[in-house]
Amino acid sequence: MTAYRYRALNPQGKLVRGVLEGDSERQVRSQLRGQSLRPVEVAVANRPEPASGSWRIPLLRRGISAGELALLTRQLATLVESNLPLDEALQAAAQQNRSARIKGTLLQVRSRVAEGHTLAYAMGEFPQVFSEMYRAMVKAGEHAGFLGPVLQQLADYTEQRQYTGQKLKMAMIYPFILVGVAIAVVVALMVFVVPELVGIFAHSRRELPLLTRGLIASSDFFRDYGVWLLVGLAAAVLIVRRLLRNPKRRRRWHAMLLRMPGVSRLVIALDTARFASTLSILMASGVPLLESLRIAGQVLTNLVLREDTRQVAERVQEGSSLNRALQQSGHFPPMMVHMVASGEVSGELETMLSRSASNQERELEMTLGTMMSLFEPLMVVFMGGMVLTIVLAILLPIFDLNTMVK
Repeated sequence: MTAYRYRALNPQGKLVRGVLEGDSERQVRSQLRGQSLRPVEVAVANRPEPASGSWRIPLLRRGISAGELALLTRQLATLVESNLPLDEALQAAAQQNRSARIKGTLLQVRSRVAEGHTLAYAMGEFPQVFSEMYRAMVKAGEHAGFLGPVLQQLADYTEQRQYTGQKLKMAMIYPFILVGVAIAVVVALMVFVVPELVGIFAHSRRELPLLTRGLIASSDFFRDYGVWLLVGLAAAVLIVRRLLRNPKRRRRWHAMLLRMPGVSRLVIALDTARFASTLSILMASGVPLLESLRIAGQVLTNLVLREDTRQVAERVQEGSSLNRALQQSGHFPPMMVHMVASGEVSGELETMLSRSASNQERELEMTLGTMMSLFEPLMVVFMGGMVLTIVLAILLPIFDLNTMVK
């Protein structure tokens, strides 16, 4: 059976939407009429991704959010561990979900499972929803016969990723608001307030102080070309984003980030924490080390670090220990290397990787907290300096007039 999404009119003439399973579009329309609904549109819900060479509108390639995936995984884990058959668990999870898009995806996965395919294979038809790491863990759990515990681990992992992402976003909201307000206040002063205050000096025959002349010129520039400046900034952002689509340019940009003081520390901490956490959960689920390294490397956003993980996998394949391969890379934190070495000696590599990821996330949180605590007074000083400059530029000609009168 296939999942179909529909739009139909109820007896009161109100448009309703939903998802139904059926063997054909005609059967779904019959089901709707049996429910006193008049079908308006019936189509296959969430078709699998087309081949990489086919064309598709980018807006249609949406996945689901981290929160939705975490909730979905927790529901599946609970249902599977309650010894409910897999197809029934998928159907129950679909019925519990309010999102028609997620419900359609789950019903499509259930259809593949009912046809005799594995859950990992069925999820593989929706890579925009279920990542390669997700599918690899599900596959390992199915082969080992521990799908329920593996899904619980996945639920914990996705929830932790969601929590970490939310903390980072919340930490960045206030600075962005502060910068936006500061820029808006300065621009408003330059465009609306300064022209009114310094207009009395514009026709003076006396030479104005340099600071006042600069303020008047800046005010005129913002008033005459402010809109074009905004358009130019927006165009520059779009051009840069388009240029960074090229892998070579993006790699050079990522390499430059790793050379920037302060920024490199944040990038490395964020990516290596994600790498260690993913590698830990993959190995704990029974995925072989080399396969785990390959998959964990794909979660890294920095292309230079991603290349390093490929080299690490090659060295491990050649017989090197994991901690030595990480150390030779030069980008992985020394604490992570030492903890990996300890895990390899004690036979608890998965546990040590998980602890390393937790330590790096805590360090990242502390670093962001320190930067934000420094950023706030710096912004206050910047705003005070800008206001002081404007006030001085206005008062200096007045002081000159007072001196001349005396």
